[in-house]
Amino acid sequence: MAHPETNDIPVARLIGFEAKEIADGRAVVTLAAGQQHANPMGTLHGGILCDIADAAMGMAFSSTLAPGESFTTIELKINFFRPVWEARLRAEGKVVRRGTTIGYIECEITDEGGRLVAKASSTCMALRGERAKGR
Repeated sequence: MAHPETNDIPVARLIGFEAKEIADGRAVVTLAAGQQHANPMGTLHGGILCDIADAAMGMAFSSTLAPGESFTTIELKINFFRPVWEARLRAEGKVVRRGTTIGYIECEITDEGGRLVAKASSTCMALRGERAKGR
């Protein structure tokens, strides 16, 4: 992921999230969730929570990569704890375990009151050589 600090990431522009901190196996993404992110019931669509969690976890993992390496997510899981209508959300991704090739990352999504909205986890695989080219 080249220059994530610029927030010039296509999915970030589409959804409206911002990368705030990326370093040392940790990343924070924020989103001002509103009715443009609503599902048919009027609450925040779960896919939006997946997107910001995936972004925070991916950026956290990418901060551990060596030059010339890339990565791909091979698994993602999320649990939803409370509905959201409009809120300032914070997704904090942290690398829990970084092996040579595989990493395990967790993310907590909280609202502006510090309440836990969702928790996610993912497994990422570092790519090297030919497998990392063009990513």
